[in-house]
Amino acid sequence: MKKLLNEQLPITNTNPIKARFFDYHTFTYPWHFHSQYELIYIEKGYGQCIIGDGILPYTDEELILIGPNLPHVMQSAADYETDESLRVNGVIIQFETDFMQYSFSHYIQFIPVQHLLEDSQRGICFSLKKHPHIQEMLKQMPVSKGVSQIILILSLLDALAECKQRRFGTSPNYAPTSETFKDKKTEKIIAYLHKNYTRTVTLEEIASFAAMNPAAFCRYFKSATGKTLKGYILDMRIGYACKLLAAEEINIAQVSLECGFESVSHFNRSFKKLLGMSPTEYKETILK
Repeated sequence: MKKLLNEQLPITNTNPIKARFFDYHTFTYPWHFHSQYELIYIEKGYGQCIIGDGILPYTDEELILIGPNLPHVMQSAADYETDESLRVNGVIIQFETDFMQYSFSHYIQFIPVQHLLEDSQRGICFSLKKHPHIQEMLKQMPVSKGVSQIILILSLLDALAECKQRRFGTSPNYAPTSETFKDKKTEKIIAYLHKNYTRTVTLEEIASFAAMNPAAFCRYFKSATGKTLKGYILDMRIGYACKLLAAEEINIAQVSLECGFESVSHFNRSFKKLLGMSPTEYKETILK
């Protein structure tokens, strides 16, 4: 099985931003990750981005924001294999994780941008058809230099933070460390689940841990997370399964057992219901 590549980008502390135009017949770079943020603007083209444990279809005038260390691969549609006239073009921008980090995390003016960067840990696709000003900023990035480029990327991130036409790539539990909740009790419960979700966790057990009766716990958990306990645990297991399928030489039965499913058939059904494809199809897709 192919390895998950760690892409080393030519970005330094003295030159924290890299921006370029691209014009390909098809995307070809394999399943990979890098320690920087990445913006991929598709001016023309269509296909899908496999990202974490999810899939983001993309088309003309869309932008994908990818957080640091988030595995992903851009795949052009099958039509590109038979039609040589098709192209995919746009702009790619990459910038360091510590770029203006103190300002983003301390100044109230940057709160929306900080939230945007936190959300990028799940991967975000933005539709820009109704935002020509954002598209214009993206096209200016590769030809801007010095302070002008820094001002431009700040304006770009601020505009994206206000953009409501967005879709997330991964499930909420693919990157559990980025989750925050409104109270310490919920965080304590979630931390307990993160340590135990690959084994059978009964409602009675977790309700007792939370010092609640089962009925009250169910109401509380659904209100706090938007999901049932069973659904939340299932999302966590599928997210972990995606990581195993992508990064290790391990067969489907082993993945099923490692993630805590009662049988391979249960694993296959649950995986397909959540992601729209079987574990085998997912594994084949990310390795194209």
